[in-house]
Amino acid sequence: MSETTDLFIIGGGINGCGIARDAVGRGLTVRLAEMGDLAQATSSKSTKLFHGGLRYLEYLEVRLVREALKEREVLLQAMPHISWPMRFVLPLDPKMTFESDTPVSKALALVMPWAKGHRPNFLIRAGLFLYDNLGGRKILPGTRSLSLGASPEGAPLKDRLKKAYEYSDCWVEDARLVSLNARDAAMKGADIITGTEVTEAVRDNGVWRVTLDDGRVFHARALVNAGGPWVGRVIRDVAHLDSTETVRLVRGSHIVVRKLYDHDKAYFFQGADGRIIFAIPYQDDFTLIGTTDRDHQGSPLDAECTAEEQDYLCRFASEYFATPVTRDQIVWTYSGVRPLYDDGAKSATAATRDYVLSMDEKGAPCLNVFGGKITTYRRLAEHALEKLVPHFPQARPAWTAGAPLPGGDFAVDGVSALIDGLMADHPFLDRRWATRLVRAYGTDARRLLNGAASAQDLGRDFGASLTEAEVDWLMTHEFARHADDVVWRRSKLGLRMDQAQIDALEAWMTNARSAA
Repeated sequence: MSETTDLFIIGGGINGCGIARDAVGRGLTVRLAEMGDLAQATSSKSTKLFHGGLRYLEYLEVRLVREALKEREVLLQAMPHISWPMRFVLPLDPKMTFESDTPVSKALALVMPWAKGHRPNFLIRAGLFLYDNLGGRKILPGTRSLSLGASPEGAPLKDRLKKAYEYSDCWVEDARLVSLNARDAAMKGADIITGTEVTEAVRDNGVWRVTLDDGRVFHARALVNAGGPWVGRVIRDVAHLDSTETVRLVRGSHIVVRKLYDHDKAYFFQGADGRIIFAIPYQDDFTLIGTTDRDHQGSPLDAECTAEEQDYLCRFASEYFATPVTRDQIVWTYSGVRPLYDDGAKSATAATRDYVLSMDEKGAPCLNVFGGKITTYRRLAEHALEKLVPHFPQARPAWTAGAPLPGGDFAVDGVSALIDGLMADHPFLDRRWATRLVRAYGTDARRLLNGAASAQDLGRDFGASLTEAEVDWLMTHEFARHADDVVWRRSKLGLRMDQAQIDALEAWMTNARSAA
């Protein structure tokens, strides 16, 4: 019989890796298995925002919004390399009418029938006032009014748009967030297993016996099902639990186009269908537009941004941008499946984004994780441990609120100084290269460069400034196994590399794994 760990976690997305980090930091023994790469599904396919979810206020999801708003600044301070403040411009369109059945719109229509089909400016301003104050904001600047007439923010927009509100949220590199949580968990003693599927988990003499597809068998005192879109399948087909709880799979698709404007702010656009989309500066030379909300059927790995969704996003954005956005401008698309708790909502848009943690204690405990937002992953992990701790009285108290992720041990406003210092110590770096390294690795960028005096010291250049030394770091410290893990999850260098370069990288990584 293998050594029995305290927790066995199924799923290497943000919830699984966040729980693993929290648990091992409390002194529990932890093993995690992910069938593919870390963040391979939902956790790398988000809109890349740490945000409270302004539109959720219309659904009266006040607890969720408050928790997310509080977390923005906690997380910003813990990972200033991969997360940073961003200002959002919300243009006011007096002619915009929309379809909506949110609780707020229904109540407004009752007391102000003339307002049906509109979000009056006073309602938007009231929502932004709540957004500014619900979470005890300290770092991020508050909302302000903006005249679009001769401003840089108004330049790319249609002339009919005269006024806007500008408010704060935060950007985050979502897949890097996952890999850094996994790395920190591993540094603290967790066993992180990728590329390996759990085929069965059964209760056996007071513990869970967990079988992997490579034949290995492990034992654990408690099981955590953080399978994301596969949470229902794990309940039904892997752990064979008796549960009526289900997950609603909602597809969110995004398009990436060449840069549409020159400033560094994002846009929040309201649509005639009652939905909203964002247009966000992305990877220096691009604009990210999304997201859709469609119920998804079939495997989560088959999710793609359909032609219909591409047209929808282009049409939506073109209602605001003076120059129409067309499909021939698209350079990349991605689509992720959100595993929302099935609360019976009529539409995918109305389904709750709040998370639900369900304990099965008919024997060795099993915690099933439904839903969740990337912004609240740390709090979700804390709440998960609150449910598990009664079974582990030796567990230490919660600890993650003030703890930086690897590479994040510097001040929120310290990025420029890190970049300057890196360039001074490594003169062969240009600012773009140094910025990319700091934004990915923070203070660990120096460890990655390992005293290199020239670009040649970093080994082979695979393209787009990706070197052998960096790939080796990602394989050694961040569980990367294949080229896609590197160029589409640990980075987005796939936007700048051609297929021949990516194929060469895959061949190199295959040889490196074989030699290890």
